[in-house]
Amino acid sequence: MDHGDTANDVARAIVAALGWNSSSDDRKAALSFLESVKAGDVRVLASTSFRLVKKDWSSEVRLHAFKLLQHLVRLRWDELSPEERREFAKVSIDLMNEIANSSEEWALKSQTAALVAEIVRREGVSLWQELVPSLISLSSSGPAHAEMVCMMLRWLPEDITVHNEDLEGERRRLLLRGLTESLSEILPLLYTLLERHFGAAMTEAGRQQIDIAKQHAATVTATLNAINAYVEWAPLPYLAKYGTIHGCGFLLSSSDFRVHACEFFKLVSSRRRPSDADSDYDSAISSILVILMNVSTEFLNISESGCGIMTDNDFEFAECICESLVSLGTTNLQCITGDNEVLSQYLQKMMQYFRHYKLELHHQSLIFWLALIRDLVMKPKTSAGDSSADNLASGSGQADNHKQKILPYVNDEICSVMLDVSFQRMLKKEKVNPGNESFGGALELWSDDFEGRGDFGQYRSKLLELIRLTASFKPVIAVTKVSDRISMIINSLLLAPLPSQNLAMLESMQLAVENVVAAVFDGSNDNLGSASDAQLASCRILEGLLQQLLSLKWTEPELIEVLGHYFEALGPFLKYRPDAVGSVISKLFELLNSLPIVMKDPSLSGARYARLHICTSFVRLAKTVDTSLLPHMKGIADTVSYLKKEGQLLRGEHNLFGETFLIMASAAGPQQQQEVMTWLLEPLSHQWTQLEWQNAYLSDPAGLIKLCGETQFMWSLFHTVTFFEKALKRSGIRKSIVNTNNSTASSVPHPLASHLAWMLPPLLKLLRAIHSLWSPPVTQMLPGEIKAAMTMSDFERTSLLGESNPKLPKAAITGAEGIPVKDGNTEPNETDIRNWLKGIRDSGYNVLGLSTTVGEPFFRCTDVEAVDLALMENINSMEFRHIRQLVHSVLIPLVKNCPSDLWDIWLKRLLYPLLVYSHQALMCSWSALLEEGRAKVPDLIGILGGPDLKVEVMEEKLLRVLTREICILLSVLGSPALNSGLHSEQLPTDSDVVSSSVVGFLLKNNDIAVLLLHMCLDALRWTDVEATIKVTSFCGTVVLLAISTNNVELRQFVCKDLFSAIIQGLALESNALNSSSLVGLCCEIFVSFSKQDPSPRQILLSLPCIGPEDLLAFEEALGKTSSPKEQKQLMKSLLLVGTANQLKALAVKKSVNLITNVVARPRSSLPATSDSITEDGSAIGLAAIM
Repeated sequence: MDHGDTANDVARAIVAALGWNSSSDDRKAALSFLESVKAGDVRVLASTSFRLVKKDWSSEVRLHAFKLLQHLVRLRWDELSPEERREFAKVSIDLMNEIANSSEEWALKSQTAALVAEIVRREGVSLWQELVPSLISLSSSGPAHAEMVCMMLRWLPEDITVHNEDLEGERRRLLLRGLTESLSEILPLLYTLLERHFGAAMTEAGRQQIDIAKQHAATVTATLNAINAYVEWAPLPYLAKYGTIHGCGFLLSSSDFRVHACEFFKLVSSRRRPSDADSDYDSAISSILVILMNVSTEFLNISESGCGIMTDNDFEFAECICESLVSLGTTNLQCITGDNEVLSQYLQKMMQYFRHYKLELHHQSLIFWLALIRDLVMKPKTSAGDSSADNLASGSGQADNHKQKILPYVNDEICSVMLDVSFQRMLKKEKVNPGNESFGGALELWSDDFEGRGDFGQYRSKLLELIRLTASFKPVIAVTKVSDRISMIINSLLLAPLPSQNLAMLESMQLAVENVVAAVFDGSNDNLGSASDAQLASCRILEGLLQQLLSLKWTEPELIEVLGHYFEALGPFLKYRPDAVGSVISKLFELLNSLPIVMKDPSLSGARYARLHICTSFVRLAKTVDTSLLPHMKGIADTVSYLKKEGQLLRGEHNLFGETFLIMASAAGPQQQQEVMTWLLEPLSHQWTQLEWQNAYLSDPAGLIKLCGETQFMWSLFHTVTFFEKALKRSGIRKSIVNTNNSTASSVPHPLASHLAWMLPPLLKLLRAIHSLWSPPVTQMLPGEIKAAMTMSDFERTSLLGESNPKLPKAAITGAEGIPVKDGNTEPNETDIRNWLKGIRDSGYNVLGLSTTVGEPFFRCTDVEAVDLALMENINSMEFRHIRQLVHSVLIPLVKNCPSDLWDIWLKRLLYPLLVYSHQALMCSWSALLEEGRAKVPDLIGILGGPDLKVEVMEEKLLRVLTREICILLSVLGSPALNSGLHSEQLPTDSDVVSSSVVGFLLKNNDIAVLLLHMCLDALRWTDVEATIKVTSFCGTVVLLAISTNNVELRQFVCKDLFSAIIQGLALESNALNSSSLVGLCCEIFVSFSKQDPSPRQILLSLPCIGPEDLLAFEEALGKTSSPKEQKQLMKSLLLVGTANQLKALAVKKSVNLITNVVARPRSSLPATSDSITEDGSAIGLAAIM
């Protein structure tokens, strides 16, 4: 056929394939024809495509023809002879010359340049070296020709280093070497083109020859783009030597090209200084820095003086310059530390950016200062005898020379400005009241209107880190600055008619105080027994601030709440000044008593929250001041007792004071801790252990319904349970005490060991009664309020749906306690009952889980039957969310802490009913989800109502969360800590396994074994990777158990059922993240058992593309290596090839370097051999599904 006819046919096919009005059949036929041309005679493809790139054809045909040529070069180049390849290259270069005129579209120019770049990549260094002279010559023919050359020079290195992954490593290295050797020609060429065409563009624009000026401008842009393709890898001294840095720096003064030129400086500034950098490298960096600083000086002078007009484009350009300076400072600052003048000027410029009123410029420089101060602080502390009041980091002989040179320039003035600006910017624009803008200065504060800057919390975290680091670097300056600013704010509030309206400024500084005080009094001198000079000086300043805070007579709840936060923030300082602790305690009690306790008016709810915060301040102070609070323990106790006696302390507040005493006691030592625990718990035990209320309210559902109407008593029970929870959390013995007296600590029993016997029985009855509410017979007789209270709250629903959630109301449970708001006779509403039920369940489960950590006293003295009845009697009626909570908070801690000699009593009894119901429920819900698209969880009460789509989303979320928690339980059961017998160096006996492996023990019980093992198989097939990851670790323990014992049934399960289930699990794309572990298990099973059991071989032979000879080749390859990694790679390759890449978990992350020589011949679909059938005649493996 004539090539001209072929070209016409291809052109028509291109038009049909791309035409919007072509029919579907025409488009398919055209695409099929084009594919046949691409796969046909390579010489016909070349000649046809070269015909179609000529100007005679439409743009769409020409562009597609270029794509055909690039396809040929990329994939069929080797089919041409060397002579043909040379001719092909010559024609392509000539094509560049033809197409380089101003009337051609940019896309055609770009595709031509890309074609030549592709040819160079394929041919390598020899062709490139031949082309360089002709390219230089071509570039002098005019602006369009120069633009084409620059496009080609841009495409070449960019494709090599970024885009073209198909280029082999050796050819890439050779080509890059050739390009590097040619830099002495390329970079001068680019500089010449930049200089020539920028000058020509300016000249022609001055002559009003706009079209010609645009051609030269396009060449300048193309040249800058080409330069930017080399700047990331070309040696930096070359860029300086051949004028590239100078040329791009000059263009920063041009409003037309400065953005492109600035891109060069962003790229070059981000390059890290190599370890072998010489003076030429440092000189190049210095020249870049000088250029950027000169541009910055001009911008900053204008913007700070207000003399000139600054546009948005000017500020965007300044952001780009600032970003380059930040990158340079964080990667190459050591290049200029030898030049004191340049270093000083650079730091001054960065400080000007930091204090600039524009938020973006400040934010950019914040990154630099944060990195610099962090680097300066991360150095050895000064010796104990050489401390400085103003500089904790000075005088360190071990600091490297680079840091020591920078240190003098980060002086007191810079740190003062840094702190002032940071303090001002801690406030959001929306928080500033009209008339108080002066506290933010003239700064552009963070606003919710700003886009693309992330969250204000993230920005504030950076500011706080900078404040903290600066405080550790210059402690006295930081303390002085923060004290002065707070004093100024307080004085302004005292003069304000309504201080609470200006509260945001004081609130914004509380975190700053907290970070400054924490940094200065960080405990580094605790072991030395004395404070440093800086800390002593800081103490004197903070004493003045403390006195000012103590003198305040605020009575508004919002102000009192903030004042409490300030006392908390001063905690580390109070640890060093124990004589000031008493005055703070007195002030906190004064603030507490100034707030009303009877608040029937909802508008006064702020006072209730303020009271809770003041009580919480005692807890937080107890944590931070440590033993400094101990001398005041009796005084606090007497005051609390008095307030309680006078009815001036709510139950929730009393609990917080109890938590304070627990913290103080833990600092005092084990004996004191036991005494305090008894003192706190004894009053509670009198009411808690009375049988009257238990019989009245917990004996039957009617009693619990009645309890929900007794507002005051039900919340009293709640506070009792929550205090048990706090007591258990706070009852651990401090490590410092353990270290000072190991023998004493080990001999002292757990502080709560003797209390569990009376604490737990009523709690178990209460939980049993609450669980019974969800059983259908009881649910039917419940009043409407309680039924409504058993459904999810709006907060829980929106959390499940992942929707934007309003803030959880303050004290969502404790605030609903009913005591302060209700008179005790008012009927509780739905929200109160829901909060109470949730609170009892949350804290009750936590109490049981924490009690298991007490150890022997719990497991040997607690009635397991009572626990079983409380937790498992109504497990079949529990909602998924409640089962997940039960497993997480109770059963997992119980499994971890149960003594091995009591496994038979505890684990078998509690795990069996849980596994029976959860396995059945999960199977049904997963089947519905995978087959019908809806989980259909059996929660008949919790998620009623709402749009169907939202209900479906909540159901699936509940299903996945419970599935993961059950699988976490399995992973805990399979953990090395509970199966130590399987991980010993010597092979264990079966009796050793039962006594030292919880999995071995459980699998001896057939009922539990069947449930556990079937749960494993099903979890591998469910599309939840987090659950699969957890269950895989349990499966690994099961495999290890089968290897370690002579359990024939277990071995058969592993070799047949588990091996097959793992391969089926690999067919799920959701398991891609866990594919390595699953393949590893497959490999371990095959290596360990293939000689003892035929099932693994039969399953592999059941795969659609595996024959006996393929399996034999795999086994031979497997036998040649003892490396687990290589064996796993062989198994992965076999599975991929054997399933024709149908295992999506493996195909998703298929490696380029897969080992594929484990089969004896090319793959084809093979019928299942007789080996694919078990002895009982049933199909195994994937034979039935693939």
